[in-house]
Amino acid sequence: MAEAKNGSRSALAGLIALALLSAPIAVEAPALAATSVVAVVNKTAITSGDVSRRVAFLKLQRRNGNLQKLAKEQLVEEALKREEIARIGMSVSTAEVDQSFERFASSNKMTAKQLNGILDQAGVGAAHFKSFIAISMSWPRLVSARYGAGSRGKMSNQDLVTRLLENKQKPVTTEYFLKQVIFVVPASKKGIAGKRKSEAEKSRASFPGCDQAMEFAKNYRDVSIRNLGRVMEPELPPEWKPLIEKANGGTTGTRVTDRGVEYLAICNQRQVSDDVAAEMVFRAEDLGKEEQGGENPNSKKYLEELRAKAQIVLQ
Repeated sequence: MAEAKNGSRSALAGLIALALLSAPIAVEAPALAATSVVAVVNKTAITSGDVSRRVAFLKLQRRNGNLQKLAKEQLVEEALKREEIARIGMSVSTAEVDQSFERFASSNKMTAKQLNGILDQAGVGAAHFKSFIAISMSWPRLVSARYGAGSRGKMSNQDLVTRLLENKQKPVTTEYFLKQVIFVVPASKKGIAGKRKSEAEKSRASFPGCDQAMEFAKNYRDVSIRNLGRVMEPELPPEWKPLIEKANGGTTGTRVTDRGVEYLAICNQRQVSDDVAAEMVFRAEDLGKEEQGGENPNSKKYLEELRAKAQIVLQ
């Protein structure tokens, strides 16, 4: 999946009808009023202003029903998620949120500035929308880390057998053995990134294979090799997945990152079909459902646990 089509974008596309923000609709910013606390989730206050912005957001989505009640329910859930995301330390970065915001604007044939204007006019505001984006991006990663590849034992044998019976055959996935080649660019020398990128791209043609990777690195200045070991296809980071799939063995294309210019060497790959692979695939399917706006049962279970332990006071 290309970056613009994965993770956050698919999640947002499922939660917001893209046509709504580009279609001419009548929006009216809520009148300014004194802000009061309407709920407290643990130590986090939810104000009437927060609710007003969420109601305006729901109207953009053409939602019906008791929007005040729905807005408050959503904000309580988001407060629980936000606190847990912060506790575990799995929040996406501000840069990732800004990029998602810009992609969302671009997909609706407008600039980020124009999207800002529409959100302000509607009474939502860019800050409220970006907070929503941040949680929409971070929460599935947290659920995946707890119940998915990062915590393989979380699926009980009974759950696994049930899914296998429902699936009627054991899923097959690709297992990769990877090494990461990093042409380091110091933070104080970001200006040389272009030169290092050219150097990294040229080096791919002479990469001798994983067994000789360390010797290969000695031929270049400030190049490090990281052994990533065994990685199954559902575990692949979304930013690397399309490059790995296009590589057909050998090395991937390069990416400029905070560390420098990187590419991956595919040491080996094979098709596997065992219980570990099956669980990986099932977890990826659950995450995919959530990203498409569906309900991941693990997400619901996680949220229910947080709610049970939380102190929630509704005014």
